[in-house]
Amino acid sequence: MKKIITVHVTAILVAVGVAFVIWSSFSKQAKAASAPPLDSPKYEVDPFWPRPFPGPWVTGDVAGTCVDAQDHIFIVNRNNLNPDEQRNSRPSPAIIEFNPEGNVVNSWGDRKILPTGSLHGCTIDGDGNVWLAGSSDGIIQKYTHDGNKLLLQIGTRGKLDTSDSSPTGYDMNSSHTMLNKPSSIALDPTNGDIYVSDGYGNRRVVVFDRDGHFLRQWGQQGTVAQTEEGVGGVFLDTVHCVVLDNAGLVYVCDRKGDRIEVFDKMGNFKKNIYIKKGTGYRRGLAGSAWSIAFSRDPAQKYMFVSDGGNEVIWILDHATGDILSGFGQSGHQAGNFTFLHTLAIDSQGSIITGETIGGRRVQKFKLVGYQPAGKMPSVREDVVGSRGAEGNLSQAPEN
Repeated sequence: MKKIITVHVTAILVAVGVAFVIWSSFSKQAKAASAPPLDSPKYEVDPFWPRPFPGPWVTGDVAGTCVDAQDHIFIVNRNNLNPDEQRNSRPSPAIIEFNPEGNVVNSWGDRKILPTGSLHGCTIDGDGNVWLAGSSDGIIQKYTHDGNKLLLQIGTRGKLDTSDSSPTGYDMNSSHTMLNKPSSIALDPTNGDIYVSDGYGNRRVVVFDRDGHFLRQWGQQGTVAQTEEGVGGVFLDTVHCVVLDNAGLVYVCDRKGDRIEVFDKMGNFKKNIYIKKGTGYRRGLAGSAWSIAFSRDPAQKYMFVSDGGNEVIWILDHATGDILSGFGQSGHQAGNFTFLHTLAIDSQGSIITGETIGGRRVQKFKLVGYQPAGKMPSVREDVVGSRGAEGNLSQAPEN
């Protein structure tokens, strides 16, 4: 009798245990299903930023935006006014500095010294110096904050890393002293090393020490098949940006490949982050991975990506690379984009954008709160043909 009772008790305990495991599993699933989604920053355009320019200035393509420690905003613009603009106005200076309210506080740039042709991107280091690249030339430059002094130049103005040092030569992708249409610059705050996305001619990231001496490089021309397979260290077309995060990882824009490739500082590939895969090489647009910025919190919780193919700013969870939300659309009204080229983040969380071909303006989007993740802009998915020459991988314009 005692044995029978013991067996019954054991069976009951086993049944209760199984039931508890099942209940616990369902409870976890229910909690996961009911858990609120990740939040995402919410933005509104400031239609009154910037304030009117002094005099009859007109900007060309706004090919770079960057922010200093005082939240002063610098824009880099090209001298490509149309014939009527040349007759009835004046080209704005190459570099314009705005205070947070949008007033011009300084402007500078001698185009006889700056990179020839298309200026491209800007970066401000911890000492307030301004770094510039040029996607029609073979140099990068470092200037004092006020632009009065050129502190460093890597490369020789007018000479490129090609077989004959000219824009028509074969891209060599190898020089230790010359570049080939570089697009952007990132700086390592721990030692001053200079990371260059090189760029429109070459297909590499090249690293120099703080004095401009070559250290290392990685990257080469990729194929559509390699892009589809997610092969790291190859770039389908323009290497459009390079950024370092607080953890010391290097984020590189494979623009036409619609992805951000992540490396360690030595160039070892870590992972891909895809941005609307197929925008560039399937749909005939310039691509979706144009420019990157991180939120200013120590963990850099959010990553922001400008997508000039779809004319959208995507907001990602930095840790996972998942897209949380996005905003923007093609157009010319406030808050719309035309060739959304670069973006930067100030200490208040505001996003400053620069537009090139057809847009040629700077806009500011203010952080107005947070919302549940999942709000996505409408984006065309069909193949609609190329935007000018951008359907041809070898003839993408220097935008």
